[in-house]
Amino acid sequence: MNTNIIKEIEAEQLKSNVGEFAIGDTVRVHAKIKEGNRERIQVFEGIVIKRQGGSSRETFTVRKNSNGVGVEKTWPLHSPNVEKIEVVRRGKVRRAKLYYLRGRVGKRAKVKELVK
Repeated sequence: MNTNIIKEIEAEQLKSNVGEFAIGDTVRVHAKIKEGNRERIQVFEGIVIKRQGGSSRETFTVRKNSNGVGVEKTWPLHSPNVEKIEVVRRGKVRRAKLYYLRGRVGKRAKVKELVK
């Protein structure tokens, strides 16, 4: 009985316009940032290294190199703070988690582009 109530509440919070992206894709995440009483949108561009969870609890992690330092951010997929997810290029990968990119720098940290 309680699980039905939880499922209903979670179903209401799901976004309908979630963009199609996969692991290895380079994406631009437009995230809302709150500074004091002002709100602005900040763009974070990088490679999706993991997606986990399901339904309303699904999260994804994006990694980029900024001034030679690796930066990773994780967002809930259906968060109201994620304005939109824009796919820049598709990546050709053979695994579900790209943790090996953490140990790589420069050209070796790239993912091949998927050509269709």
